[in-house]
Amino acid sequence: MSFLRLIVCVAGVYSMFLIWAIAQERLSVPFLNIVTGKPEKFKSVLLLNTAQSAASALSALTYMLLRKKSGASLKEMLGLAVTTSHSAKANGHTKANGHSNGHAKGHANGHANGHANGHANGSAKDSSAKPFTLDDRRNLMFRFLQCALFITTAAPFGFASLSHISYPTMVLGKSCKLVPVMIMNVLLYRRKFAAHKYLVVAMVTAGITMFMAFGEQGQKHGKGAAQSSLWGLFLLIVNLAIDGATNSTQDEIFSKYKVTGQQMMFWINLFSTFVTSLLLVFPLPHIPTIHPGTNWEREIVQAWDFIQTHPSVVMPLAQFALTGALGQLFIFETLQHFGSLTLVTITLTRKLFTMLLSVIVYRHRLTPGAWLGAGVVFAGISVEAYVKRRDVHAKRVMQEKEKAKIKDL
Repeated sequence: MSFLRLIVCVAGVYSMFLIWAIAQERLSVPFLNIVTGKPEKFKSVLLLNTAQSAASALSALTYMLLRKKSGASLKEMLGLAVTTSHSAKANGHTKANGHSNGHAKGHANGHANGHANGHANGSAKDSSAKPFTLDDRRNLMFRFLQCALFITTAAPFGFASLSHISYPTMVLGKSCKLVPVMIMNVLLYRRKFAAHKYLVVAMVTAGITMFMAFGEQGQKHGKGAAQSSLWGLFLLIVNLAIDGATNSTQDEIFSKYKVTGQQMMFWINLFSTFVTSLLLVFPLPHIPTIHPGTNWEREIVQAWDFIQTHPSVVMPLAQFALTGALGQLFIFETLQHFGSLTLVTITLTRKLFTMLLSVIVYRHRLTPGAWLGAGVVFAGISVEAYVKRRDVHAKRVMQEKEKAKIKDL
């Protein structure tokens, strides 16, 4: 039964996020206008984010309702009756081993590293726990809102970067999320990291540099193409930097409050849906990447007009929202029954297959140097996974020895 559950979880994560990745790349290329016959790009990132966050909030709520313990109140189910912990500092150092675990969301991406830590922290007993006050609840909600604002701001930069760099480049860039996460943890929360993480950072940075330098076969060269690639890389770096702030804030939440990944997923996506819905319906000035449309026109109007004249956008838009939300459910199921180590392995290989699938489906022709750069990136991530696996094994051995001592007593 356990093996069958693992097969289902692996199949679910792979199938949902591979479809999600293909849909995301499809949304970055032009769609045919049925009126004029001209291809035009879908630019409403706000609608994209709203659909994704609404579906994710709904899936998280459904998951919590299905997994709700008998006798648990609504507040307990939603994480509004949790306890705070005085041992936040200790928990923060414990989680330092997992910062490159992939965050499947996307932010559908899913925030796997934060969720893995939340699952572990939420199930651990803390002798120094204290009652959850009204101020604690307000602070927790503020942190959730902060994460939602970070995610809402970061997503347009990532989507806009696809107009200037290839999807495989973006996948590799996302694989380097450890770098901004480390930087933001040091800058915002003064955390320290193990020595091997700096080796990982060096490897993934070198790999990305090689991948960008060698590029794709048949890629256009010259000043204009170079400037476009550099601009796309800049947009991706901004996206990763804001993602790093999001992830470090999530780690801070998990170190102070006993909330589960499902509860965090629900509240952050609920706040994200609220924020992006407001931005959709209110007139906004022209804001690059966030509101690239007509000045002071409501985004929802422009998005609806685009859908009416480009009906082929509906399918990838629905695939993007639904598969991202469903994929997160498989992530939580994997965490609950098999732990974060198994999830790291799954997400690592999933990123590799995502890049390969993008190369096959959209016929990206990579040079040998680009493949070598990709290999260096995944080798760096594999070092992180290996060290984490070794640490987890050592911890289990220590726990078994302690249990044996207790039995002897």
